[in-house]
Amino acid sequence: MTNHKNFSLGYKSCVLCPRRCGVDRSLNKGYCAMGDKLRAAKAYLHKWEEPCISGKNGSGTVFFSGCNLRCVYCQNREIISQDAGFEITPRRLSEIFFELEDKGAENINLVTPTHFAPHIAAALDLSRGRLKIPVVYNCGGYESADIIKMLDGYVDVYMPDFKYADSSIAKKYSSAADYPEAAKAALSEMTRQARSCEFNERGIMTKGVLVRHLVLPSHTENSKAVIEYLYKTYGDSIYMSIMNQYTPMPFVKDLPEINRRVTRREYDEVLSFAIELGVKNAFIQEGGTVSESFIPSFDGEGIIY
Repeated sequence: MTNHKNFSLGYKSCVLCPRRCGVDRSLNKGYCAMGDKLRAAKAYLHKWEEPCISGKNGSGTVFFSGCNLRCVYCQNREIISQDAGFEITPRRLSEIFFELEDKGAENINLVTPTHFAPHIAAALDLSRGRLKIPVVYNCGGYESADIIKMLDGYVDVYMPDFKYADSSIAKKYSSAADYPEAAKAALSEMTRQARSCEFNERGIMTKGVLVRHLVLPSHTENSKAVIEYLYKTYGDSIYMSIMNQYTPMPFVKDLPEINRRVTRREYDEVLSFAIELGVKNAFIQEGGTVSESFIPSFDGEGIIY
């Protein structure tokens, strides 16, 4: 098993994500808007993930503060700011894992964990051998393959986004022109570790890779390119989740091409492409595109005593 000491220099000259901003996070904030103290905003049973993640009881979800992507259309901008969430220790995070397990959580779902990988590894070391449910690494896909490699032995299910195949779109909306390259390298390491998808008797994924892709309005060609890459590279060894839940937030008002919901025609066009390509292992969202996404209240539930 990997030892968390491998992460010991992670915050001194931060290269935990592909931005490699090199900031000493004990003194200043990184691009992620976080220092070297672990912060989280909510921990609860989340029932709105994919069926193989939420199951009947809900996914034991921990929302971490900050983000290394900070997309212009982010729905969770409330927890990106420097003052978001509550400061906790790795030991407290380990306690949270067990509290969620005691509530019946199907898994531990680490949301936006990238910039806190050393703390999370330390918490998982404290939980080792006692935590009986899978650990899910739920990230934006903009990951360092080297850091993912260091997580080998800590994570059971990787659930990355794959947002962009087009670097110009990645640059425009996430200030990350290298997103496609970074996401491909990280995903390659994730699939090396997970190899194939496994499920328990209740249909919960206990091992594997589930790649999410959010369809953006006006960008169906980007979605097709993402799906084509994933299927031609990994076939049925991974699962996909093709999502229509994009919700235009007030801060995209000056970007008219994404200042609207995805149309039913756009989403159906993407799904038809996936079907014609031969994709079988995929979750889709039925009933038309959503008018509003579920955004939890980041009120410290499950984090503070």
